[in-house]
Amino acid sequence: MINRKATAIWKGTGKEGTGTISTQSTVLENTQYSFNTRFAEGKGTNPEELIAAAHAGCFAMKLSFELNAAGFTADELDATATVSLDPSKGQVTKSHIDLTAKIPAITAEQFSEIAEKAKKECPISQLLNAEITLNASLS
Repeated sequence: MINRKATAIWKGTGKEGTGTISTQSTVLENTQYSFNTRFAEGKGTNPEELIAAAHAGCFAMKLSFELNAAGFTADELDATATVSLDPSKGQVTKSHIDLTAKIPAITAEQFSEIAEKAKKECPISQLLNAEITLNASLS
């Protein structure tokens, strides 16, 4: 079992308050977040942005493993995840991944099949209770 942790500290009301997020690795250390960084524009991060980063990173690494298992090595996998929060429902409803890949000697069919498998099987995809979509292209 591998455990990773992060800590959030919030002070004040939901709208006027402020918070910080720190990670075990200290990559994030007292990183600011607030109502504005989540629901408007402001300097700092927010939970949905962090989920998007986790999903993009997890998917790219899972895809790399799946490609290697099929006998391919990517020159580059450029994955961007966009997480959608529906404020009226108070829930994340979707995570969409845009992928551009440079993979020598792979066919479009092989690429599509392996990318779809990685989308379904990456641990963050499995964690999310949301629609997960993928737009993948070879460059």
